[in-house]
Amino acid sequence: MQKPGGTLSAAVQEHLRRLCLREFPCGTGSWNKSRFLPRTWRAWKELVPREEEAGNPGEETVEALLGLVRSPNSPWALPEGSSAEDHFLKELAIQNPLVLKDTFFYSYFRSLRVVDKQVSLVDKGLLKFLNLEELVLSANQIKEIDAINLPPTLRVLELYGNKISSVECLCTRPPPHLQHLGLGQNKLLGPLESLYVTADYWPNLVSLDLSFNDLTDLQGLIASLRTLPHLRVLVLQGNPLALVPYYRGLTIDSLPQLCVLDDITVSPSEKYQFRGLSRSGDLLAREAQLVVTIGNVKGVLDTSILDPEPGPQGPFISYSYYVTYDFVEDEEGERSTHGGVLAEIVKPSPSTEQLDEDIPEELFREAEDSPESGLSSQSGELEESEGSGHLPRVTDSAEELAKLRPRIDPRLCPSPGTVLFSTGREPWTDVIPCHYEMHHTLRDLVPLKAFLLAGTTVTIVEEKILAWPAVPPAVDAVLSSKSGKGEKDKKGQQDKDKKAKDRKDQAGKAEKEPVPKEQKASKKKELPKELRQDPPILRVLGSGLVALEPLLVGEPLVSEVCNFGVIRTLETDNLIALRDAKKNKNKKAKKAPEPRKSKTKVPASLDLQMLKESITSILPLQEMFKEVL
Repeated sequence: MQKPGGTLSAAVQEHLRRLCLREFPCGTGSWNKSRFLPRTWRAWKELVPREEEAGNPGEETVEALLGLVRSPNSPWALPEGSSAEDHFLKELAIQNPLVLKDTFFYSYFRSLRVVDKQVSLVDKGLLKFLNLEELVLSANQIKEIDAINLPPTLRVLELYGNKISSVECLCTRPPPHLQHLGLGQNKLLGPLESLYVTADYWPNLVSLDLSFNDLTDLQGLIASLRTLPHLRVLVLQGNPLALVPYYRGLTIDSLPQLCVLDDITVSPSEKYQFRGLSRSGDLLAREAQLVVTIGNVKGVLDTSILDPEPGPQGPFISYSYYVTYDFVEDEEGERSTHGGVLAEIVKPSPSTEQLDEDIPEELFREAEDSPESGLSSQSGELEESEGSGHLPRVTDSAEELAKLRPRIDPRLCPSPGTVLFSTGREPWTDVIPCHYEMHHTLRDLVPLKAFLLAGTTVTIVEEKILAWPAVPPAVDAVLSSKSGKGEKDKKGQQDKDKKAKDRKDQAGKAEKEPVPKEQKASKKKELPKELRQDPPILRVLGSGLVALEPLLVGEPLVSEVCNFGVIRTLETDNLIALRDAKKNKNKKAKKAPEPRKSKTKVPASLDLQMLKESITSILPLQEMFKEVL
């Protein structure tokens, strides 16, 4: 393997060595020596091989040797993907190996491909290739090239995937007949790069590829490209400047001779649609506009079926659901009308896992008995929030207290350089509609390009809130009254006896006059008027990465259904059906839903779209300019 930092000449010599042009079945040896024993001095001087003699013992025919290098199953065959030049040299080394000298190589090669060989220096040895027209040095470690070492006969120069930071290094003495220059996937950055792509340096340039760099000055670059009289093919996709809405229209109208832009043919209709846009280029804002839309969320479990019925002391539990995604923060800082920016989200120690396992049969029997039977979550105890004052048990251990403290879930934290956005909180339904739409306007385009390459993380979050009665129950008041003295104790005891007597009288009346069941249920489920809430308990139901790179390569829209795996199962759906059946058992008009018989598991999913706004016609812009003027 070529060592890092090698020269181009060393890489070429190593490549020729790997072809084994002087070893069997190539070159000369015992397998073909009789063909190269000259009969005359002239035959030896002109390197003409001798005619084969039939029946030479111990030697191979030319056809047999060629078969060894042509057969794909032969150990002497070239690896798949070898160039046509390699195949020619291999066969020539069998047919006439005496011509393979250095002078032949330097005059033979018209195309030279040295890809992914850790080349960092293009040395003067390249000038020995007298007829070289195509040079491909992609995927190497080249930071800059001394143009003096480039052969003047070059017509194609490709330097994709290197570390070149400026085109200036090629402008010292550029090849005068160069027709294609490929500098994609490099590190070109800054408005000064447009100064080096003019006709002064590349008068015959037909094709230019500057894709996937960090160029941001579209107007300045177009002004320089206008000076190239023969430019027909241009690739700028993947640069931050290609993210502005008017990119394609302004480029097409400013370069009327252009035939292909970003691998898409420029049609006559496009030239007509964007006619006149170049005259308004200075008035166009240099910013990108993207719209994020989040639709419906499906497959989320109604976790309330696993909670026990609240007692008079609580807790009264409520659930809501929302979706988060991270996005680049602009200087002005956007805010969404549906939820805004979540700068920090804290998640306590989880006590429930995703419900993708089977629910025990005991839960079905409890659900069938009564809604008051006290269904518990799969984890056993309820999730509690720090500082709620209603912990499941008293503990003095520092380790146990540390377990109850909130922790930050990395899936609910934005990545560096981004901000977390969220939809509004919605209650549970089979299909939770988010109706979320957010317009992002960004002026710093370089971080936006990096963000689109990395993608955005989308999560479904369940928010659980525990509420408790603000007024303590009567039992607490009695216990606190015991600490009083004298008359306060007597008065408290009298009040207690009076209340007990009143409760007995009310109980006797209740026995004589039966209360309807519906009224009993309403009294039982009636919530206290004043409640105090604990901090919300957050649980991630699903999280995934959405690829946004298509927006960089010219696609106007990324639309994806994010599938986060199974959360709802057949068992949990049956629990919901049993609960609904109990609610409707007294309503004869409505038929109770039957438990589902399908064994299909429902995955949690959501619909997400990201649209890159672009100008499709010059007419709306003309109307806008008239209003401004």
